[in-house]
Amino acid sequence: MNISLTRCNNIESGNVEIVENTLNVKYAINGTGKTTIGKAISAKVLNDQNRLLELVPFKYAGDVQNNLPEITGIESIKSVMIFNEDYVNQYMFQKDEVIKDSFEIFVRTDNYDKHLAEIEKLLKDINITFQKHPELDFLIQTFDQFIEGFGKSKSGYSAAGAIAKGIGKGNKINNIPLGLEAYSPYLQNKNNVGWLKWQLDGKQYLEIASQCPYCTNSISQQKDLIEKVGKEFDAKSVEQLNKMIIVFKNLLQYFSEETAKSVNEIIDNVTGINDQQREYLLEIKTQVHNLLGQLHKLKTIGYHSLKDAEKISDELNQYKLNISLYSHLQSKELKDKIDIINHSLDAVLESAGKLQGAVAQQRILIQRTIEQNKNAINAFMSSAGYNYSVEIKETDDHQYKMILSHNDSLNASINAVRDHLSYGERNAFALVLFMFSAIKEKPDLVILDDPISSFDGNKKFAILHMLFLGDVQSCFRNKTVLLLTHEFSTVIDIIYTLPSKFTVQPQASFLSVRKGALMEKSIKKENIISFHQIALDNIRIVSNTTIKLIYLRRLVEIENPDSMAWHLLSNIFHQDREVPKYRLSSSAERDMTENEINQATSEIRIHYPGFDYQAEYSKASDILQLKKEYDTTQSNYEKLQLYRLINKDNSGNSIVRRFVNETFHVENDYLFQLNPREYDTVPEYIINECDKELNDMFAQQTRGAQ
Repeated sequence: MNISLTRCNNIESGNVEIVENTLNVKYAINGTGKTTIGKAISAKVLNDQNRLLELVPFKYAGDVQNNLPEITGIESIKSVMIFNEDYVNQYMFQKDEVIKDSFEIFVRTDNYDKHLAEIEKLLKDINITFQKHPELDFLIQTFDQFIEGFGKSKSGYSAAGAIAKGIGKGNKINNIPLGLEAYSPYLQNKNNVGWLKWQLDGKQYLEIASQCPYCTNSISQQKDLIEKVGKEFDAKSVEQLNKMIIVFKNLLQYFSEETAKSVNEIIDNVTGINDQQREYLLEIKTQVHNLLGQLHKLKTIGYHSLKDAEKISDELNQYKLNISLYSHLQSKELKDKIDIINHSLDAVLESAGKLQGAVAQQRILIQRTIEQNKNAINAFMSSAGYNYSVEIKETDDHQYKMILSHNDSLNASINAVRDHLSYGERNAFALVLFMFSAIKEKPDLVILDDPISSFDGNKKFAILHMLFLGDVQSCFRNKTVLLLTHEFSTVIDIIYTLPSKFTVQPQASFLSVRKGALMEKSIKKENIISFHQIALDNIRIVSNTTIKLIYLRRLVEIENPDSMAWHLLSNIFHQDREVPKYRLSSSAERDMTENEINQATSEIRIHYPGFDYQAEYSKASDILQLKKEYDTTQSNYEKLQLYRLINKDNSGNSIVRRFVNETFHVENDYLFQLNPREYDTVPEYIINECDKELNDMFAQQTRGAQ
């Protein structure tokens, strides 16, 4: 895939190539736009317009709609997952588990769903029974409403419950209080609660005038009657009464004749529910509660409710309903429904043996899956030197959560994982868990944004092995992966050291951005060489003798840092060295003898036959000539070396000075490197600062001369 990016943060335009079904490493220095590339690709694939808007360069802030980012060449990618800080913050290190959706990632496999479907098929007679008989759901719903009516209390009967509020003080709807008979049509209407609210709200206007606020007739005869309605009734109690009357009426069909008669008397009571009636209702509640529990268990029967049964047939028989145990629930209506349910259980019992085997297979599959995932993660933790272990545990609600423990205290799980682990531990752990999640989701493209920065060699190798060198089904091997990194050691590990470990050869390239143009250059194994070899190659091909001597000095420093050649070459790049000096120590030096100069010249001429000290010293001291060479060279690395010669006193921007002296003056950070003449490894902002400082310096010199 040749992906084109336009107007994405610092990238005005450019292309990035991704080879499918393998690892694609993109190496670039910080500030190049690696994160921008990852965000742009994922935002385009996910059609995330808000994220795309975030990528609009600042220079287009005044005309965003006409300068929206454009990303093309990824039409074949339908799904993407990206590992970055956003992923870690959103999914990792939850309050009570290590990663969100542990069940989906570590337990629920295709085989899990397959076995679960087999179990549900064997239990279909029970499920179909409830589907074909919706009145069974109505029965469960009515029982639930009845239980809820008692409210929550240790005694089982709460004064704040709907039964106590609505019926506890008497049914004044069926038994209208004396003197209020004229209001019967309103109080016994289905909209009685609304009428009561209207009637009670109107009381506040009784004192305004002598007329009735409802009918405008004289208030003197109606006032006491109106106020009595408020004393006898309140809208909330009537609402609760209406609700419970409906519930009790629905329940009557399931009660025995004697129970139904007694319940009707309680519903219609005038004075309220007495202690004896309350105990009677609690007795009914106990039976309804027990039968309801059986019905709920039966309706949710499945793998989780059967997985611990030693013998499925015995467990299924426990689900059978014996209506004779419920003295208050002896209606023919209920018995018929119970017979239907028990008949469906008998049908399932005929396949109890198959069900036993399917449940056992599912249990074994889950245990095996959990063990494989757990062992893989713990093996990584051990090989990387992290003294932690994980467990995947089933919760009370049959979910699965990953728990982290320290190996010195395996019985104590770590709840505040984010706070407990170091940054490196969190990053390594998160990356491996992201891999498991991505394997489960099977995205077309996986993007890893600087995933293994700042790890030491052992941990880095453990992570690379876990991500790319394991079994093809359990890692990113042979999957389309874009790995963005600012560490060249990652390129060395993958392209130079480990390529034989990959079944499909990984690809690597170097990214750079110059004046908004994104450029990509392939990195092959042969491009990764020692600086010794880089120096030899560049000495041979460079025509500019000052640059040639810069590389030669570094070569001699590597081969023999105390040779006469090194001493003589060092003099060329210092001021006031017409007579070259021999460095005795950091604070002492002497003039080089003629024999020493001749010896050094002979050593240098092995690589540079036409070398002449005085001629080269003069060139290196000619600031104007050096500035011309600085302006014409295309290598930013060489610009830096020329900048150091021109700006010998190290004046100017301290950041640039530190970058030049500490970073690019010492090129042997790694045993292997990229040739800086071929790969533009110097940040653009550094060269921009160097340009500015040199231009300022020469402008000052010109003004001084005038």
